[in-house]
Amino acid sequence: MIVLEQDNLKELLESNKQVIVQYGAGWCGMCRMIKPQFESLSKETDGVTFVYADAEKFPGTREFAEVKNLPTFAGFKDGKLVTNKMGAKKEVIQEVLDAIASH
Repeated sequence: MIVLEQDNLKELLESNKQVIVQYGAGWCGMCRMIKPQFESLSKETDGVTFVYADAEKFPGTREFAEVKNLPTFAGFKDGKLVTNKMGAKKEVIQEVLDAIASH
C-alpha cells in the first residue's frame, strides 16, 4: 500500500493500470477503522495498486473521484475513474475492486 506523502496521485494513476484509493483523514474515526483492512487486502490482491490519500493534507486529490464524504474508495483503470463508493466496510472495498476488474 502506498501512503501519499506528496500530492502525486495523478502520476500514480497514470503510471499504474489498476488503482484503488482510500480517501481518509486523521480526524475520521471510520477511516482509521477500515484502513487496516484496506492494507490487508493490498497484500492479498495482485495487479492492483492500493493508495491511501489523506484528503485533508491533499485536498486536490478529491477532484479525481468527486469525493464528498470520508471514507471513500475510488477505483481507477488506465487513469480514469471507474467507480467510487462511500463506507467503512470491507464489502465496499471489494465492490470497488470488482468494478475495476470487470471494467
